[in-house]
Amino acid sequence: MPGQKGGAVVQDGWSEDAEAFTEIISQLRAYFDGKRVRFDIQCVEGGTDFQRRVWQALETIPYGTTVSYGDIARQIGAPRTAVRSVGTAIGRNPLLVVRPCHRVIGATGALTGYAGGLERKQRLLVHEGALQTL
Repeated sequence: MPGQKGGAVVQDGWSEDAEAFTEIISQLRAYFDGKRVRFDIQCVEGGTDFQRRVWQALETIPYGTTVSYGDIARQIGAPRTAVRSVGTAIGRNPLLVVRPCHRVIGATGALTGYAGGLERKQRLLVHEGALQTL
């Protein structure tokens, strides 16, 4: 996604293969058309063990709901003091929208941190009905 913090940068020698993304494009279109609330794709796992635990927790957040960083820490069995580490792991999530890190908000309800930008986070939450149009 253009402007995504930590997003991949195209390297010399990479080639485009649109067919490799046919299914995810279809699922993303269905999501934005309001016809899909979960994604069903296989992806290559990366990240540390801690990051993978956090990312797995993200995948359990239901469509149209939000949770706090502290909720994610509790869900993975991390101490409350690990909230910053949870936030860092969420910020390294390479699958925005598909792995719904936009559903994680601050303990006060504030929209905080999103690699795609807070405006996009807000639009996604409005799209899902978790946030009213401002």
